[in-house]
Amino acid sequence: MLLLASGFSESIKQFLFGTGWLEWFGVFTGILCVWLAAKNNIWNWPIAIISVLIYIFIFFESRLYADMGLQVYFFAMNIYGWYYWSKQKDNLEKERPISLITNKEITLSIIGVIIFTLILGFILHKNTDASFPFIDSFCTACSLIAQIFLARKVLQNWLIWIFVDIIYVSVYFSKELYATGLMYTLYIAIATMGYIDWRKIYREQRN
Repeated sequence: MLLLASGFSESIKQFLFGTGWLEWFGVFTGILCVWLAAKNNIWNWPIAIISVLIYIFIFFESRLYADMGLQVYFFAMNIYGWYYWSKQKDNLEKERPISLITNKEITLSIIGVIIFTLILGFILHKNTDASFPFIDSFCTACSLIAQIFLARKVLQNWLIWIFVDIIYVSVYFSKELYATGLMYTLYIAIATMGYIDWRKIYREQRN
């Protein structure tokens, strides 16, 4: 019991004091931007841009190269999302409406995830010292799809985020990125809230 308590105490110390200020700032901006997105608030995009710039550096240091590349993609998509959300569909609407995913989008997404995971996973496995090359690539592929759907205001983007964030939690804790792992745990809760709120807004749109 003493050894168990000692190990738990060391984990808490590592979490509190082993996490650098840059990662903590990345966690803060990351949680804030996802919460704002769940609340359908356009200010999620500029906050997200700050967060991804921080995590480009963090993931490079942790040898999570697929995740690092994903942040570059997020940077571009955040700019696009900011533009898309701020552009009115017509003069009668104050903001873009929420839509549902189509069967064609589901099929193309599944095919795209499989192909992307295999190709990127193989490249990382053979040519780099990447940690978890195929898991990292799979999560990256799912995140690419989810980010597109978020930018396009597709309701089911939140379900994809919930799924991929569950995987990310275990990956980041295994790499001793404890604050980031905690952030993704909160992402799961926020994404669940986002799905519930967006579904309510979607139903109100139809009335």
